[in-house]
Amino acid sequence: MPQYKQFPLPDTAEGLTEADILTWHVKPGDTVKVNQIIVEIETAKAAVELPCPWAGVVTELLAEPGQTVEVGVPIITIDTDPGGAAAPAPAPAPVAAEANGTSSGKIGEEMPGGRIATLVGYGPKSGTAKRRARKDSAPAAAPVAAPAAAPAAVVVAPPAPAPVAPVVVAAPVRAPGGYVPLAKPPVRKLAKDLGVDLHALAGSGPGGVITREDVESAVAAPVAAPAASSVDNGSRERRVPIKGVRKATAQAMVDSAFTAPHVTEFLTVDVTPMMELRARLKNAPEFRGVKLTPLAFCAKAIILAARRTPDVNATWDAAANEIVYKDYVHLGIAAATPRGLVVPKVRDADRMSLKELAVALDELATVAREGKTSPADMMNGTITITNVGVFGVDTGTPILNPGESAILALGAIRDMPWVVDGEIKIRKICQLALSFDHRVVDGQQGSQFLADVGALLAEPGIAMTY
Repeated sequence: MPQYKQFPLPDTAEGLTEADILTWHVKPGDTVKVNQIIVEIETAKAAVELPCPWAGVVTELLAEPGQTVEVGVPIITIDTDPGGAAAPAPAPAPVAAEANGTSSGKIGEEMPGGRIATLVGYGPKSGTAKRRARKDSAPAAAPVAAPAAAPAAVVVAPPAPAPVAPVVVAAPVRAPGGYVPLAKPPVRKLAKDLGVDLHALAGSGPGGVITREDVESAVAAPVAAPAASSVDNGSRERRVPIKGVRKATAQAMVDSAFTAPHVTEFLTVDVTPMMELRARLKNAPEFRGVKLTPLAFCAKAIILAARRTPDVNATWDAAANEIVYKDYVHLGIAAATPRGLVVPKVRDADRMSLKELAVALDELATVAREGKTSPADMMNGTITITNVGVFGVDTGTPILNPGESAILALGAIRDMPWVVDGEIKIRKICQLALSFDHRVVDGQQGSQFLADVGALLAEPGIAMTY
């Protein structure tokens, strides 16, 4: 007998409540294997690829690209026994979290019986998942009482052969900035190829779904010329919904700016000796093939300077009324990506050599640019660098990453006149800007830390004294 299972959107990071569907890698009729990647979603932290928990045949995609889905809501239906015989359909079971403690564990935690919770087959925290309310043209059916516990993967028999009148679902009404046109992936691709804006079309399909015919009709229809006296600003404006990484970053920056009292200090440094050392090391056999950047030297300087001023690597715990000092450095690197600003971490950076730091930073930047940074790699940082110099910017006033007490902006390195032993010479000059949480870091401590970082960049040999 065919076995239809629905895969609910899992909690890929602690506290996740919803995610956006980015790209489906399968379509109805495709045969899938266990752990095959079926969809890419965007959470508030990163883009994540979800594997399939079962083998079988895809029968239905329950969410469209661009749609926001709540955790626990089914996103795909799979027939895990496509060769079975049809059978009468039992009453459908409501979607709920797995019972008996099998789905309440978080990724990486040990479950009852010694199993380790992974992404596959595990949903959000225990509790019944609810769908968003829908507007139906047909009267709503009487509610069905949910059992005390039900499996997360709903097993549904095939529909009964008797004809059933179709239920027409009204198209969702949203604000202009958040409306997502309803259309299947092939229709979206056709519209993109033909240059048709789906937002401007009224779907003729069930529930307002835009069809292939709607797109082709839009191409064939003549476009009326605007009146000479009219001003159409709408054609020169674009509205993009605020969601995913951009939404989370904006909220985090607002929370940080209005929670931690920021203080920013600036320092201009002659980094000529550092750049000369970099040139020598690039020719050394042990650094051959390593991308040795000024950022790596700055990272090493921050790690060394934090030993003398551990307050910059501490956290203010308002709930416990404590300052938490950390004997490790999880170094955050602010990275600009097509999806917005992310801050992945170099774990235990204080245990790394300069070469190891350079390699780690290069790998981190590559993964971030590809949008493949995992949510776990962006959590629990202790101090951050933002390298604005790569954009040719001299300096700025960076906002603290939430939960941290200091962030350093590394500016562009420029050839500039500088006084050396009473004479003006052309040197490699860089500006540094340090923002810190004044609840944790006093002015003296922040100034000392910034001066130490500058001294290490101006004369790398000082590191021998630390």
